[in-house]
Amino acid sequence: MVTAAKLCRPLLHFRHFRLQFSYVHSISSSRSLEESIKAAVEAKNYQQIPDLLVSSKQSSQNPNPFSFLSTFPQKHRTLVVDEILQSFLPLRPRSRPHVAYGCLLSYTLQCPNPLPLALAILQCSLRSGCIPVPQTQLFLSSAWLHRRHQAESVSNILLEMQSIGYRPDCGTCNYLISSLCAIDELAEAVKVLKGMGRAGCAPDLESYGTVIGAMCGFGKTTDAAEMMKEMVAKIGLTPRQETVVKVAAALRANKEIWKAVEMIEFLERKGFHVGFETYELVVEGCLECREFVLAGKVVMKMTGRGFIPYIRVRQKVVEGLAGVGECELACAVRQRFSELRS
Repeated sequence: MVTAAKLCRPLLHFRHFRLQFSYVHSISSSRSLEESIKAAVEAKNYQQIPDLLVSSKQSSQNPNPFSFLSTFPQKHRTLVVDEILQSFLPLRPRSRPHVAYGCLLSYTLQCPNPLPLALAILQCSLRSGCIPVPQTQLFLSSAWLHRRHQAESVSNILLEMQSIGYRPDCGTCNYLISSLCAIDELAEAVKVLKGMGRAGCAPDLESYGTVIGAMCGFGKTTDAAEMMKEMVAKIGLTPRQETVVKVAAALRANKEIWKAVEMIEFLERKGFHVGFETYELVVEGCLECREFVLAGKVVMKMTGRGFIPYIRVRQKVVEGLAGVGECELACAVRQRFSELRS
């Protein structure tokens, strides 16, 4: 009698054969791709590499198609990678080598002593408009922290790029800052921001915005407010509205509403135009903390800028002022609303 198990046996054997064939074919394809890239490198036909990778389905799989570079002495390997990067510059569209950049960066970050070469590859990738895959942030952060544990300064590590013909720039440093923030290394991210100037690339809005945003996310509101003051008073940068909103929202969440009001006053003294959303957040925070007099004063400043709070907020401010016996201020606020035809 033929059982169901006996009938299934040939099918199982066939599936097993297909899996084995697929695995062998995958290895064969990977080796073929690596050999093709190796041949292009040996012939210095570097501009063929992007097309070889794009046309191959194995380009994003292990093993890395640049693994053969591990057989080169480090100095020669650095020279070859630099020549590859330079050969990609005239290619159009500029994003054409995006797979090549990704594979080179992935390979380099998993090598011993990946810096500064990995930073040079990252820089070229970002300048071409290619965003590295998410896991790059983890590998880059790990490589950076490993070097920093050797007691080397931020600026010295960044300036090592000059030894291979590159200079640190904001885009590269900002990606590093973002990577460190992504793994909760906020203190190190701040050190990178501070060290950028000494390395010849002053931090920009993106640098400060990323760090301040991370501080708000971790509830470090005092540090965020101080960083905001630093970027405005010392560096002379005008913060983005979204960054100011993040700080205001974090201060409100921590019930530090007086600090939020102080931040608005500081920014306006420096000529910064505080937006409606920030004002609204602060007024609502005042009401939540039952700081009705403070809420009334903020509303007066807000309306002086041409902003009118939402009707629910307006009612709560007037009622709150009346409830604590501040009838004169309540009347002034109501009169201001009337003047603005609200």
